[in-house]
Amino acid sequence: MTFNDNASVGGNRARRRGGAIAAGGIGGIGAIAVLLLSLFTGGDFSSLLGGGAAPVGGGQESEIQQCETGADANARDDCRLAAASLNLDQYWEGQVQGYRAPGLIIVDGSTSTQCGTASNQTGPFYCPPEETVYVDPTFFSLLRDRFDASAGPLAQLYVLAHEYGHHVQNITGIMNAHPNNGTGPDSNGVRMELQADCFAGAWVQDMTQQVDENGVPFMREPTGQQLQDALGAASAVGDDHIQQQSGGFVNPESWTHGSSEQRQRWFAAGYRGGVEACDTFTVPGGSL
Repeated sequence: MTFNDNASVGGNRARRRGGAIAAGGIGGIGAIAVLLLSLFTGGDFSSLLGGGAAPVGGGQESEIQQCETGADANARDDCRLAAASLNLDQYWEGQVQGYRAPGLIIVDGSTSTQCGTASNQTGPFYCPPEETVYVDPTFFSLLRDRFDASAGPLAQLYVLAHEYGHHVQNITGIMNAHPNNGTGPDSNGVRMELQADCFAGAWVQDMTQQVDENGVPFMREPTGQQLQDALGAASAVGDDHIQQQSGGFVNPESWTHGSSEQRQRWFAAGYRGGVEACDTFTVPGGSL
């Protein structure tokens, strides 16, 4: 449980979009590595999984139905993500002058975007030219049901908050100021991802302060277990952990997102120090 049951969340801007996608033959330890790799890269690595049919894109957009209260958000992954967007937008409005909210598309099966196909195999991602976050909630079910991975409520919202962090980087000019300069432990890509983790931690620390139209806080104070769940999600998508899970050796020169330890540490830095603690671009490479 992460939301107050009586909080009003019906005013969210999230939309549902997509078409059917055939289930492929996914199994083995290599599959979870591919899925975790997709989680934060925004790349489509589904071809590495083998089997299955091509995804069907398109589909009309519609509202997230029966998503009106915090109780609804606590009961369903799609409503939880939609409801959290209200909290995240309110938080960032207080942090960024001239903030504009991103789009949030809850993907059914798959849909095409300017940044490639969005589906549960590509994982949640932010598409800068569209200023839109795409999430297929069945991704979390896939991790839970097939791979015994932790994907609890706060871990899911950490993932969403991370993608919102990329939106903040986009609209504030951080992305333009620090363009992609390749891979490696000191690369702009790693610094960008660690900053998004830090932004997520800053929001989690403050998420109980955002209120609905009636003054009811959207969120409850996270439990220690929920915080550990979020930190576990950060660890799971560390470059070193993904490389180990895929059966390879750890190669920092190929990193694009940072190690498990770094991702947890920068999330914790934001949680303790707020947005002001999240300038990963002025930190010496050895201290990242």
